[in-house]
Amino acid sequence: MKLPGLAVKGTKIVDASGEVVQLRGISTLGFRYPEYITEASFKTLRDEWGINVIRLAMYTDEPGGYCTDGDREELKKIMIRGVELATELSMYVIVDWHILFDKSPMVYKDEAIRFFDEMASRFKDHTNVIYEICNEPQESPFASIIRPYSLEVIPVIRKYDKDAIIIVGTDNWSQDVDDVIGQEIDDPNVMYALHFYAATHQEKLLSKAQTAIDSGIPVFISECSICDASGDGRIDREWGKKWIDFADEHDISYIVWNLSNKDESSSILKSDTSSLSDWKDDEYSETGLWFKQRISAAKQKQ
Repeated sequence: MKLPGLAVKGTKIVDASGEVVQLRGISTLGFRYPEYITEASFKTLRDEWGINVIRLAMYTDEPGGYCTDGDREELKKIMIRGVELATELSMYVIVDWHILFDKSPMVYKDEAIRFFDEMASRFKDHTNVIYEICNEPQESPFASIIRPYSLEVIPVIRKYDKDAIIIVGTDNWSQDVDDVIGQEIDDPNVMYALHFYAATHQEKLLSKAQTAIDSGIPVFISECSICDASGDGRIDREWGKKWIDFADEHDISYIVWNLSNKDESSSILKSDTSSLSDWKDDEYSETGLWFKQRISAAKQKQ
């Protein structure tokens, strides 16, 4: 079934009939665990969790990264396979240019332009594809770095797809979403990323998120977890609940980090879980089980 295209209306995502849509999904841990980018894994998350979107996070600057020493053709094959699998399963999918260690999106801007030109050309007829053009900028003020970068990359996508939702990262690991106020990009289907890790990001960041929403900024939580900002460490269920309640209250879409069995708190699977799909509850980590219960309960209410 071909999914309806989505659009941004005010601060919310809507479908073709104008009904509000809240996306809830899971992000890959880069492409370090390609064994989970399969029909069976995605189908389990869709059917047992109730997720409706997969985020394909492709690191740009790390050992094996797209812009460093990685095999670009192989990484593109993984991205394409992930998009096609999500499409076949009637799920939305995010093509994520996952900058992190490179800090500024300008470092590999030319590579980003070429990558998104190729991806948007390939997926121009896919109504389920969302583009995230800079994951977590740092030391990159929105007005002077992120916005100019976006004004070069977005037109490349728009050559082929005039309607796809595009997510733009914000400074300070996609926390300074309020910096967008007064600097919005003149494109009706652009949203702005906010990332939270509940054991670290609490009142201050929630206040920034509320300020952005109150100012009409369309926020997309393209990465989150209930552990600390390292992706590991302690879990804070209380603040996790506050954040997800906030997202639900404002119909903000959110993506859980991450789909792997890496031995850290943010992985949704325990490190000794060997199966790649059809997971039992005792194979999930504390984080994985918490989000599974929360997302599946929200799905049942719909």
